[in-house]
Amino acid sequence: MATEDDSLDYVDEHGGDSAAGDGSALPPWRILIVDDDEDVHQSTVFALRETLVLGRHVEFLHAYSGTEAREILRQAENIALILLDVVMETDDAGLTLIGYVRDELGLASVRIILRTGQPGYAPDVEAISRYDINDYKTKAELSRSRLYTAATAAIRSYDQINNLEASRRGLEFIVDSTNHFIANEGMSAFAISVIDEAAALLGTEANGLLVGCCTAGPVAEPSGRDCVIVAAVGRFSHISECRPLAEVGDERVQNIILESFKERQVRFGQGWVTLFFSSERGGDYVAYVEVSDALNEVDHQLLGVFCANVAICADNIGLVSKLRETAYEDSLTQLPNRAALIEDMEHRLEQQGTQGWVVGLVDIDQFSEMIDVLGYRYGDRILIEMGKRLRGALPPDVFVARVGNDVFGVFGVEDVVNPALLREVLSDPLVIDDGIQIVSTSLGFVRVAEQMHSGADLLRYAAIALKRAKVEGVGRDAYYTPEVAIETRQRVQLLEDLRHAFTKNHLFVVYQPQVELPSGRPLGMEALLRWRTEDGTFIPPDKFIPVAEQSGLIVSLGAWVLRTALLALNDLIAAGYTLRMAVNVSVVQFQHPGFLDMIDGILAETRTPPELLELEITESVAMFGQSDFEVRLRALRHRGIGVAIDDFGTGFSSLSYLDRLGASCLKIDRSFVLALDSDRPGARIAEMVIGLGGRLGMRVLAEGVETPEQVATLSQMGCGEAQGWFYGKALPQDDLMQWLEKQLPR
Repeated sequence: MATEDDSLDYVDEHGGDSAAGDGSALPPWRILIVDDDEDVHQSTVFALRETLVLGRHVEFLHAYSGTEAREILRQAENIALILLDVVMETDDAGLTLIGYVRDELGLASVRIILRTGQPGYAPDVEAISRYDINDYKTKAELSRSRLYTAATAAIRSYDQINNLEASRRGLEFIVDSTNHFIANEGMSAFAISVIDEAAALLGTEANGLLVGCCTAGPVAEPSGRDCVIVAAVGRFSHISECRPLAEVGDERVQNIILESFKERQVRFGQGWVTLFFSSERGGDYVAYVEVSDALNEVDHQLLGVFCANVAICADNIGLVSKLRETAYEDSLTQLPNRAALIEDMEHRLEQQGTQGWVVGLVDIDQFSEMIDVLGYRYGDRILIEMGKRLRGALPPDVFVARVGNDVFGVFGVEDVVNPALLREVLSDPLVIDDGIQIVSTSLGFVRVAEQMHSGADLLRYAAIALKRAKVEGVGRDAYYTPEVAIETRQRVQLLEDLRHAFTKNHLFVVYQPQVELPSGRPLGMEALLRWRTEDGTFIPPDKFIPVAEQSGLIVSLGAWVLRTALLALNDLIAAGYTLRMAVNVSVVQFQHPGFLDMIDGILAETRTPPELLELEITESVAMFGQSDFEVRLRALRHRGIGVAIDDFGTGFSSLSYLDRLGASCLKIDRSFVLALDSDRPGARIAEMVIGLGGRLGMRVLAEGVETPEQVATLSQMGCGEAQGWFYGKALPQDDLMQWLEKQLPR
């Protein structure tokens, strides 16, 4: 807590620390002290005389009564703060003066701090609000540091109010200047008007140039001979139009303008400002305007608005480049954008009726994770090739647009815009930089006849269907129905509840034993996340885990589960049970840029031997680029961490690279284990996975083992490990300890 002797530091909001200069170059802030006690005047000056606020000193005016204060306020300008005694010649002299300041003089920006030596005379809340009183303090409360703090805050508030008022006046000026721009005909008149209005906005004389350059661009290096003077005003008015910039006769001005063409943006300097505009006729323009005073932040902001206003008004004379194309075309893929799709839908539905039309959305699964691993340039190439694929494969009367970061929209008749046909179009890998990229997509559709609303509404309904498809996992599709909309809202609520549960410690970890076959000797355990609500209800993992993955919450959840599991493992090791801990890692976690750092950090924090950790990763991770998958997998194995391919045989299953990955374990999905009790094909798949694991030197673990018959069959096939209810359910840590004590008595 600050004391009266503490020093206070302030940062100049206009560009630096207030201590950087002595404030002598700027006019001081005026503070009016109104009090009938001379000692109060002297102590106030003593406390505030060295104050430096926003790079400016303070100046004091003194009044010893309400009457004197009125006279000063009538004559003096730019008073920032009034330190006002409540009780002077009358009990209400201070409040009466405030009414005079606000109501009669109309001084709305000056800040007022009331001070009194008699606490009982405090103004009521209504008066403080009505008269915009900054603060009310008893004189006993105002120590030196508190007075310093209150005065500084009030002056900053005064400065902000003045800046806002200046912004308001400037915006009114810009609106008025529109009439001048519109009235101009021809480039020359418009150019002169731009210089005149910019100078008027900044309160300076009009001295400037407007220069055109048809070779300028983001990487161009224009010279003084490439650029032509379009208009010259003020001290430059002797220069003829259409002359090269090199003939301006001022090398400094020439260099400033050329640099502005290169940077293609508004620039500010000592005594000048340049405004950049792009022309639809193939050239670019820079307006150079000289200014007499340094520009403040308000000037900078107003010039930004001014430039936007100029660009809008200049459409008819070539200073805005192909506005409609820019508004309706995606610059990366050269496809129409969302606005164009909406316009096309509404036009065609109005002209041709609503029957038979379908709006579809195509979303590239896990696109952000691809970018994290492969980079933005690679991501752009995927988007470009995806756009080409859709546009090239679909009939010309199907409207194809890019409507989001990694989302494409299609609009046409249902015979063409449907899951089966789009899946066929997107089935082959994309060719990216002489390589191929397997891309999974999720699809969402809405039948227009069933949901006839505006184009924007139709896209919203398709987006709801898309979200429903993504709930089912990658590569799925869904149609919009009212029930889907309800389900989507429920999922949003579920995510909010999950975030709340995470912060309130309603999530917990249980551990299912993993054993050796056929002996049943414990080898390790798998950590599993569970959610119990405040009323004791359990939320199934298959309900909340997909929500966590889609929202990105799984990254922080996964780190918490890993930390919790390894701390539990340390407790087991301390009790004499050196076992393996398996922890699931989702695709989202695996692709996160900080994944390996997270693993290393938690291993170091918990001091867990890496060889006792096994991460379970689904084979669907491989769709994001085999080389990147292999790099991360090998990094884990290099650390000594085991890697299990979970649910093997249900997903991507690319055997062509499986032997290169160096995974330590294959896990047989429970669906194949369940098939062992019947003549279904799953039994043969389980046997195939066991043989494959043996030939590749990997452990094989069967999940969902529930019967002695399954144990016998798996053992006969050569499966070395198992987990399931036959051996033990997922247990809290204390119950797991008791289970181990029975299985491995010491």
